[in-house]
Amino acid sequence: MFAVFDKYLHERGVTAYAVSKATGIPSSTFSDWKSGRSAPKVDKLIKIANYFEVPLEEFIEGGE
Repeated sequence: MFAVFDKYLHERGVTAYAVSKATGIPSSTFSDWKSGRSAPKVDKLIKIANYFEVPLEEFIEGGE
């Protein structure tokens, strides 16, 4: 999942901080996902997919 997230950050020229502010997901949550300390829940993936205006499947299938 995080590789897909990074891809969209790069393609759209935004930072994880900007996504955090827009979605209400704490930046520390992104760090936890990247390090493997936790996995994203569907509600948060939906917020990110909506932010990037892409299908939810991008993050679900891209994370496997």
